[in-house]
Amino acid sequence: MTSLWKRALPIIPVVGVAGLAAYDLLQKRHAILRNFPVVGHARYALEAVGPELRQYIVSSNDEERPFSRNQRRWIYASSKLQNNYFGFGADNDTEFTQGYPIIKHRTFSDIAPATKANRGRGDNVPAAKVLGGHRERRGAFRPASVVNVSAMSFGSLSAAAIEAVNRGAAKAGAMHNTGEGGISDHHRHGADLTLQIGTSYFGCRDENGRFDLTKLIDIVDSNPVKAIEIKLSQGAKPGLGGLLPGAKVTPEIAAIRGIPAGVDCASPSRHTEFDSADSLLDWVELLASETGVPVGIKSAVGNLDFWSELVDLMSTTERGVDFVTIDGGEGGTGAAPLIFSESVSLPFRIGFSRVYAQFAEAGIADHVVFIGSGKLGLPDNAVVAFALGCDMVNVAREVMMSIGCVQAQKCHTGKCPTGIATQDKWLAHGLEPLTKADRAANYIRTLRRDLLKVSEACGVAHPGLITTDDLDILNGHESATTLRKVYGYEAKWGVPNEFDAAEISTIMNGPR
Repeated sequence: MTSLWKRALPIIPVVGVAGLAAYDLLQKRHAILRNFPVVGHARYALEAVGPELRQYIVSSNDEERPFSRNQRRWIYASSKLQNNYFGFGADNDTEFTQGYPIIKHRTFSDIAPATKANRGRGDNVPAAKVLGGHRERRGAFRPASVVNVSAMSFGSLSAAAIEAVNRGAAKAGAMHNTGEGGISDHHRHGADLTLQIGTSYFGCRDENGRFDLTKLIDIVDSNPVKAIEIKLSQGAKPGLGGLLPGAKVTPEIAAIRGIPAGVDCASPSRHTEFDSADSLLDWVELLASETGVPVGIKSAVGNLDFWSELVDLMSTTERGVDFVTIDGGEGGTGAAPLIFSESVSLPFRIGFSRVYAQFAEAGIADHVVFIGSGKLGLPDNAVVAFALGCDMVNVAREVMMSIGCVQAQKCHTGKCPTGIATQDKWLAHGLEPLTKADRAANYIRTLRRDLLKVSEACGVAHPGLITTDDLDILNGHESATTLRKVYGYEAKWGVPNEFDAAEISTIMNGPR
């Protein structure tokens, strides 16, 4: 018996490793373990001891970019309904940081924050404005969520990732922007859609690549499309069209887009259907009239001539966009030249405030729903965006993290280890959409809940009612200046008009 035991002893570790590998391959909770059985556990082991090691030999919790470890930890914990609180006190370097935002709570108010953490609870936080309401579009509606999913195309993201995000958005009552790659079957899992139209008109173009209005009408009528977003530019690569590396252009994606499979897909930098703000507005009105849904634009901010012309035309004619999505230069992308992602287009706060000021000075800010994007899926950044005048925020990389992204920064290679930003079937198979959908929904709900809690601390019923006087911008410990003065806002800029404010307060609190 002893001899048999000795012969069997060396086999035990092998059997154990084989059993662990089999378990990793069959489980559906962790994409890394399905794609890299056994060795993938090293990632979780290192993550568990990371805080202790980083104190001495690596980096601080708030040092890494584009998202710090603390920010990623908050997203991961929120998506899993785990404890997303932090202990021991502030970890950010407020003493020597210029530009740090501080939210000013009120001592007395009729509105009090809830005492429970309520992580992941489905608190209803609808938009303070009706999208398409000012121009009385046939499909005008009040968005059910102030947090929605930003544009990420099928192609840039895997089928499993698109399905997970769409299902998660549906569970959270949020909208899902298709990205410029068109609508796929993976977008049809319950969420209302914002159909993005880029310069290549994917999904609504003819065999020659020109825009086809009939196809657009068919797409809108046959899908849960609630709004159309015309993409003028993107924060991470303004002045460039989209780029989908050939490794990601599968036959399925090629068929959806109407392009060759396996070949780099580079969209033009500018549209062919219009060449000025005037002709853009003609096209907007055409799309809105033919489809019935609200139509808006998405753009990064650089030269302001376009915005000046747009505001002037909207002030003096009956034409206009229903919403404006401003994308900050710190926004994400699947692939872009370094110089564009790092140095072209203004950061969100500067770019948005300059555009909003033009609408406000012309007295038409209430005619438009303002949407912000570009690293706004974190509560502090989102609060600043709402104070500056955003009615909603769109999240992209943050919702990717909620379904497993580890900030590997390999999106452009097609080798994303978590199966999100890839078309590699082996890597993508590790991402189980149903499980990850719950995490996406949990993240969106938790972000909304945190925004609501902060709003209540400021004495208002809705994040859209937070003003630029409710925040200060620090210059280290030397001084603090209100957000209003930093960006040159006038009184009452950045908040809805009295009618919209009263209506959203009634929705949030009930009639008094």
